[in-house]
Amino acid sequence: MIGGIATILGSRQYFLFDSFEGLPPAKDIDGSDAIKWQNDTKSPLYFDNCAADITWAQDAMRISKADEVTIHKGWFSDTLKFIPPTTEIAILRLDGDWYDSTMDCLNQLFPLVRKNGVVIIDDYFTWSGCRKAVHDYLSKNNIDASIRQYNNSVAYIKK
Repeated sequence: MIGGIATILGSRQYFLFDSFEGLPPAKDIDGSDAIKWQNDTKSPLYFDNCAADITWAQDAMRISKADEVTIHKGWFSDTLKFIPPTTEIAILRLDGDWYDSTMDCLNQLFPLVRKNGVVIIDDYFTWSGCRKAVHDYLSKNNIDASIRQYNNSVAYIKK
C-alpha cells in the first residue's frame, strides 16, 4: 500500500518503520480475538504472524520511484526515535495492530502530523487494542478529533 501512496504523492521524504519479523505477542489489552488469532498458527488468516521480507518494502518503494526513502527495521519502541523531531508528516499510516504498538506510534508521531494532515489507522476496526490505544491517546492529550471512516473499512483522523 505504501508504494501506491508514494506513486501518487511523488517526490517527498518517506519513512517506513516495521519489525519485518511479525507482531509482538498479543496481551490482554489487545483483546481475546487478538490472542486467539495469534495462537491459531494453522489458520489460513494467520499469515506467518504478519512477518514480511524487507525486500518487499524496498521493491515497492523502488517501483513507486520515491527518491527519499528511509526504512527502519525493528520494533516501534526502538526505532521511532530515529525520525527527526522537526519532521512534518502529511500522511501517517499506522499499522501497529496491538495497543502498545499503536500507542508508541501515536506518542511519537501524532505530534509531527501537520495541520490538515491525515492519520490512517489500519487496524482500528479489526483489533480492540488498536481502537483502545487511539481513544486513550486522544483522551489523554485532550485532542478533539473525529475518527472517520472510508468505505466502512478504513479509519482515519484529519488533524
